[in-house]
Amino acid sequence: MKESLKLNLEKKEELVNIGKAFSSSTRIDILEFLSNKPAIITDVASHFNIPLSSAALHIKTLESAGLISVQPIPGSKGAQKLCGALVSNVNVDVCLDLGLNSKYLFREDMPIGCYFDYNVSPPCGIVSEVSDLGAEDSISGFFSTERYKAQLIWLTYGHLEYRFSNTILKSNSANKIQFTFEICSEALGYNPNWRSDVSIWMNNTEIGILECPGDYGGRRGKLNPYWWNDASTQYGDLRKIWITEKGCFIDEQKVSNHTISSLGLNKNSFISFKIGVKPNAKYVGGMNLFGEKFGDYPQNIVMEVFHEEN
Repeated sequence: MKESLKLNLEKKEELVNIGKAFSSSTRIDILEFLSNKPAIITDVASHFNIPLSSAALHIKTLESAGLISVQPIPGSKGAQKLCGALVSNVNVDVCLDLGLNSKYLFREDMPIGCYFDYNVSPPCGIVSEVSDLGAEDSISGFFSTERYKAQLIWLTYGHLEYRFSNTILKSNSANKIQFTFEICSEALGYNPNWRSDVSIWMNNTEIGILECPGDYGGRRGKLNPYWWNDASTQYGDLRKIWITEKGCFIDEQKVSNHTISSLGLNKNSFISFKIGVKPNAKYVGGMNLFGEKFGDYPQNIVMEVFHEEN
């Protein structure tokens, strides 16, 4: 089922890619063609009477904008690329979450494999876009030199710590820091009713618990590579956390009274963002953390910084 793509002025890179995709009438025609039925690239080239190289370039631009998916499939002459539309419409809200008195200061995109520290317990695993990065249910992949290529990480309990740049908070009057990422629980195979209490720490202070209702499957994640098993976890929820001088919030709900100042987020040379499941949590349901090429959302862990007027 195709979904609506909702963007706002925070999503600058995505807006630029959407603009590129719609800047060609041929690409618009190709998108309309793929909205009716999936097709391989050679069929697209044949239908529009254009060179295969041109069709491939148009397909790549549409894929970069998140408008279509491209999945390798076996063919009589080797692997083919099957293309299909992902969205039914695109909505751009020029005011959503920004407000008239909000200034967007900074964005940093952190690949999920670029963790600074970790402590995980099996069952666990780490995979790239093309293969496993270690033996299943072994922590070997977590200290592999290839871990920076990770696109999906899962664990039963433990944590991953990421360190983000803090230059912008030292040189600007930022008063809101926001993190977004795709996540779900971790069950054997998948289980939509498998709750997990995922803790969030900022500068080593726990600020709240993110409740994951389940481990999602039953349909393929929109971005998952062809080799990923249909019986495994497929996608997660896009969750949002932000900290202001009024407290910490998870998906619109205030979870603690910790603030930017009390957490010291504007003092150190980096901001420590740690996410994990404690072994003594009420619901130890593990977690799956998705990169930009797995799951449903083409992004890594994103930190955004704002200055908002009262």
